[in-house]
Amino acid sequence: MNLSRVVSRLFLLAALCLGAAVTAQDRRDALVLGDSIAFSYIASVGYDYFYTNPENFIGFADDLGRRFHLDVVNGACPGETTGSFLSSTAPDYGCRAFRGLYPLHADYKSTQLDFATSYLKNHREVRLVTITLGANDGFLLEASCASNPTPVLVAECIEAGAPAVLAAVAEHIATILADLRATGYAGAIVVTNYYSLDYSDAAGTALTGDLNAAIAAPASAYGAVVADLFTAFKTVASKAAFGGKTCNTGLLNPDVYAPYVCNDHPAQTGHRLIAKTIADALRTADLD
Repeated sequence: MNLSRVVSRLFLLAALCLGAAVTAQDRRDALVLGDSIAFSYIASVGYDYFYTNPENFIGFADDLGRRFHLDVVNGACPGETTGSFLSSTAPDYGCRAFRGLYPLHADYKSTQLDFATSYLKNHREVRLVTITLGANDGFLLEASCASNPTPVLVAECIEAGAPAVLAAVAEHIATILADLRATGYAGAIVVTNYYSLDYSDAAGTALTGDLNAAIAAPASAYGAVVADLFTAFKTVASKAAFGGKTCNTGLLNPDVYAPYVCNDHPAQTGHRLIAKTIADALRTADLD
């Protein structure tokens, strides 16, 4: 194991050893980065004013803060892609539109990468960084294929475009991790993967698995660990009562306009499971 990974593992232990006796002067930061899941976005609330106050969006970031006695700074943006995280001109899936209408948890005008690297350079008290990115890259591909006239052609379009998207995700995640480490930050980085919306859908779940592999590919080279949300949600969804359907578990928010339908985003129970999975990933990280 190289020196940077050893230092990173030591900081993992430091983050986990923060106890209830931590004073206000000794508090440490967690930096949460990514997309709508990291933002704790709720779709289909039913009225617009809800979105004008980012404090309405409470999720796994808040749970992590309580668990590890960390002050959480959340830079996530709903609709962020791995490309738009890096570049203000790369395609996104709604992040810029959201920012144009509503405030984020953190107030910045730059790319999320520039915000994150600046924050790390100026706040040496950060002990944990989480990254949740990649799903919107897949949604962009699906949107580009949606105009095909039949489901078979849509599926063929997605299959044809997936290798390039997955390669770009892996490359972008590697760039993000390298840039975060280049700030001098040697603490814990946790990259989350994604759950399947329906584990009984073999084709859709396989695509999620491929995306997760691309997300995880560069992690170890930068001393990052992967929180396996895919397996955590699958464990719940696989119970006989739920039939593999994540919507049936109560882990996802319901759609207020369509009964018995869920949107893609976690409910509070889902966010608590995400926080637990991140905490478990930290505790079981290879410290040898």
